Amino acid sequence: MEDMTVHESPNPEPTPTETTDPEVQKERPTSIQQREKWANKMEFLLSMAGEIIGLGNVWRFPYLCYKNGGGVFFIPYFVFLVFCGIPIFFLETALGQYTSEGGITAWRKICPMFEGIGFASQVIVCYLNIYYIVVLAWGLFYFFSSFRSPLAWTTCSNEWNTFHCRSSSELFNHSSSLGPAHSSEEEFWEHRVLRVKQDDFQGSLGKVNYDLALCLLLAWIVCYFCIWKGVKSTGKAVYFTATFPYLMLIILVIRGVTLPGAAEGIKYYLFPDLSKLANPEVWLAAGTQVFFSYAVCQGVLTALGSYNKYNNNCYKDCVGLCLLNSSTSIFAGFAVFSVLGFMAHELNTSIDHVVQAGVGLAFIAYPRALALLPAAQFWSVLFFLMVIFLGLDSQFVCVESLATAITDLFPAALRKPGRREVLVLLICVICFLLGLTLVTEGGIRLFELIDTYGTSGNTLLFIACFETIAIAWVYGADRFYDNIEDMIGYPLCPALKYCWLFITPIICGGTLLYNVLFQYSENVVHKSSSTQVLSSLLIVTPMVCIPVYMLISLWRNREGIATPSSDLRQLKPCSPRLTLCGIIVLEAQKPMQRTKTEEESPFSSGESEGALG
Repeated sequence: MEDMTVHESPNPEPTPTETTDPEVQKERPTSIQQREKWANKMEFLLSMAGEIIGLGNVWRFPYLCYKNGGGVFFIPYFVFLVFCGIPIFFLETALGQYTSEGGITAWRKICPMFEGIGFASQVIVCYLNIYYIVVLAWGLFYFFSSFRSPLAWTTCSNEWNTFHCRSSSELFNHSSSLGPAHSSEEEFWEHRVLRVKQDDFQGSLGKVNYDLALCLLLAWIVCYFCIWKGVKSTGKAVYFTATFPYLMLIILVIRGVTLPGAAEGIKYYLFPDLSKLANPEVWLAAGTQVFFSYAVCQGVLTALGSYNKYNNNCYKDCVGLCLLNSSTSIFAGFAVFSVLGFMAHELNTSIDHVVQAGVGLAFIAYPRALALLPAAQFWSVLFFLMVIFLGLDSQFVCVESLATAITDLFPAALRKPGRREVLVLLICVICFLLGLTLVTEGGIRLFELIDTYGTSGNTLLFIACFETIAIAWVYGADRFYDNIEDMIGYPLCPALKYCWLFITPIICGGTLLYNVLFQYSENVVHKSSSTQVLSSLLIVTPMVCIPVYMLISLWRNREGIATPSSDLRQLKPCSPRLTLCGIIVLEAQKPMQRTKTEEESPFSSGESEGALG
């Protein structure tokens, strides 16, 4: 059982956010537990790394490089990273550390009218909690199948195979004379793992695949016990789950680059095609990858940052994590394309014929390549272990984010002994039951819809625009800079300020506009009516949270909708909130004084410690 000792601040004196009024202290519930903190910085860094470094680094980034001009893709990727990814990544992490609140109440404290940003991000997290873990179920299924000899996906003599099944060597060496044909890997994926139902939501989703359902249940059980005790158990779990995939990745890279044909595969991965820079689709793909890979606009970074000590240097942490994330993506490309180059060499075909996108890369192309290696079972076990652990920490950190947001919304009810475990169990059970729809015969269609539209780039870009506007133009970029200086001990360079004010919202807004005008209608127009309705709902549901909550805030309290909470520490309370070229744009603002009734309300932050933790 994990140690539940709370790591308190070394300063025992009352902080500026704590009341010394004995009457107020007497009225507060004494059974509410103090908000926990990370035991040490390493737990925070590993949790952040586990969240942002996931399956997309292995199966999405390398394929996007290959498809969008090789090494040239790094140019738009790093442009989006520097001007959008890093500024928003740091903004969300610093916001959590400053307010010591989760993804919803952090926005309530900083600017009440923008609390809808927090609700929007938690809708995204709910989508992720339901569908992302299904990939772990697939990985577990392949992992258990990897102990069979020969590997189940390498032969055509199984009960799920059709008359058109061909082994890889037959398929690529004699494709012109075979007529209609399917590889054994494709048939294993479609007919054994997914048992795909062909219609597009015209009827029911079909029966639940019980072997996949058991794998899904196992994934949820592991996830639950990684986080059930809060950051104390999460912080211990990430020591293994965040580092083990790196060991697997290094082993796969070393093995991959020593294979015949590896150099040709790496050439396809990195060889630059400058003509691709003129294609707006390449820039769009780069921006989307940055937002997905860095887990921005999901409330997760805010939740993890909220467990930091107030004076943690989150700026240095964020820069290091961003470098680690992008470096991992590039490094993973060598593991993927060296092995794909070997497969193309062995099958005497072009690498264009063996590369597949998305889940096809992880569950069709790469297993096909591993089957050609000596000791194929061993390499298959290693690869799917890496897939499982890459997805596991991303998954349980998302659940942690949702649990943190709910707990901070209702601290009087949930921050008591035993309540945390029940809340996490409830989240896991509900998400498991909803996830069963994704392991049915038609579940892959629903999975693809949620993946494409539920966590779409459009939604993330929309949230990003409002985040930067709320912090830079309403709360005040200069005031937020002062808050960060108070936390880390030195002033930041002004570049981030101008990113938040101008560059980031303009790039995000422009990309969103292009997506809406030229992409969304093309993607949806040929789908069935039920699919169109569902995809639209998946996109609109998180977006609508922001304007709806603005209207609610106007109706409740028009005067205080842009005023931060009084328990937030201000380094320079009389300084302007925003200045440009020496001109005062936003004057200093007095914090909102919370009444005793508001402090006791279940919808208040419920924390006397506030930003100082």
